[in-house]
Amino acid sequence: MKKLLILMVAIPFFAISQKTKTIEGMVTDGASPLKSVNVYIQDSETGTYTDVNGRYSITVEEGSILVFSFQGMQSQNFATNKISKELNVVLFEAINELEGVTLEKSKYTLRSQTELFDAYNVDKDIVKTKFGLIDKKISGSAIEVREGDQINYAAGNILAVLQSMFAGVQISPDGSPMVRVSPFAPEAVIYNRGSGSSMYNPVAAVYDVDGMIYTDPPLFLDIQNIERVARIPGLAGANLYGTLGAGGVFIITTKSGNLSPTKEHLAFRAKQKAIQQKEIKVITREQAKKNWPTYLQELYEATEFESAKNIYEKYEKQYQSTPQFYLDAYQYFSDELKELTFADRIVSEKQDFLLERPEALKALAFLYESQSRFVKENELVKQLMSRAPNQVHTYLQMANSFRNMNKPKKAMSIFARYNYLIDDGFLADDKTGFGPIMNRERDNLLKLEKENFGESTITNTSFSKDDNTKEKRLVFEWNDIDAEFELQFVNPNGQSFTWEHTLAANSEEISSEKNFGYSVKEFMLDDSMNGLWKVNVTYIGSPKSTPTYLKTSIYENYNQPTQIKSVNVYKMLLKNTNQELFSIH
Repeated sequence: MKKLLILMVAIPFFAISQKTKTIEGMVTDGASPLKSVNVYIQDSETGTYTDVNGRYSITVEEGSILVFSFQGMQSQNFATNKISKELNVVLFEAINELEGVTLEKSKYTLRSQTELFDAYNVDKDIVKTKFGLIDKKISGSAIEVREGDQINYAAGNILAVLQSMFAGVQISPDGSPMVRVSPFAPEAVIYNRGSGSSMYNPVAAVYDVDGMIYTDPPLFLDIQNIERVARIPGLAGANLYGTLGAGGVFIITTKSGNLSPTKEHLAFRAKQKAIQQKEIKVITREQAKKNWPTYLQELYEATEFESAKNIYEKYEKQYQSTPQFYLDAYQYFSDELKELTFADRIVSEKQDFLLERPEALKALAFLYESQSRFVKENELVKQLMSRAPNQVHTYLQMANSFRNMNKPKKAMSIFARYNYLIDDGFLADDKTGFGPIMNRERDNLLKLEKENFGESTITNTSFSKDDNTKEKRLVFEWNDIDAEFELQFVNPNGQSFTWEHTLAANSEEISSEKNFGYSVKEFMLDDSMNGLWKVNVTYIGSPKSTPTYLKTSIYENYNQPTQIKSVNVYKMLLKNTNQELFSIH
């Protein structure tokens, strides 16, 4: 079987030594200091408590986890390699309440294929076969189902995994069920005891991997990529798979081949349909312009290049220590006046100033991508990666920048590098927040650029060929990891749902973002609702007291050959006001 040869791109890699540093700060409840908060290093005996003024000081090792714990409050964890010297923490009351939307397994009733597909990640009794989805509870046969988290990764290959997961699995040479061999023997196959085959007419098990049937053991499988495994006994297997299934069938769904909506996606979809319609107050982008800085309003009132240039020079000394002044000027001269040479000169003259400010550098990379200046975007992302090689978001940015440059193999090498660094322990693996986004980007690349990677790779590690989803994918990225804001989604029926990126509402998710080093969120719009969707934003603010740049990537016909991606960048400046971002059909 062909294997995908992935070329590695030379990316700066820095070893992390165990250095110590002192971190200090204040812990509050958002209004008042908290006394006697337990501040300690996870999995150690090192710790301290906040004083009467809520202040603390603790010496930590790089790479350790700092925990803030207080009775009746939600604990917060922070990776110390993401903290400089000062860390002020806000703890919120721990509230135990039922969510407004719950996901429940269906009762023992017959469900359609669509219902089974949607419920796959919620109901662990559902099996995906080449011939459709089966609910174990009403299948009428003794189907056994195991989850991927039950796999012993030390097993080495798929045969050893199956032998450890299911009783009665015999590893034998092909055609000799009475002989035992190692799972790693080249002639090894599986015979299921009691499958219905006999020593005179032995029938080895077959394998259904993401809808593809294999009569030979699928030794190519990465066992860490397995989502769910089921075993159908010989009689039921023969009924479904014909004579091929007489020795039993192992049905394997991989993580990359599992296209069913996640629990989060189902909850978001349910909320979209359950929300109540109410009056939505929002200001337009034109109205928001009234709150722009004076220099920006004057620039956009200028009618010609020379007058705009004079305005820029008039305000430069006043705003020389303000990075957004230069970003605003660059965007104005490049987008509005099409004076790209002058716009590039602004950035070039302030290069050293901007390079010392990662948030400004990230915002400029956003702007370059929105302008399709992909080479410049790639250069900036390399700078970001060299300065923060343990921030997982930079690997997503780098892969996408190569993809923007129409270099799919280099993009794939970044995904491979990311996985290697996780396996090596240099990067932490976030399986719930960032990880699924990274996997979705990789799989989308594999599917739409399959001519660059080979059909066998796509068949076994990516999407099934009959994937006809028409959902729209929205990806939001922001340059300031400390920024707080709310995204409001208004469906075609005028109903709204708000995702809150605030410490008060989502402290656990924000803590995870800071620990792993990413500021990105994705949403899939419900494809059953036709019409105009509106997306609005309310900016809460940032401790840095600077505007936050929000990049939106809209994917239409997602995962289809006709997929279209559009990118825009918005500066969030006006606080506590619901402002329109964009609309999409």
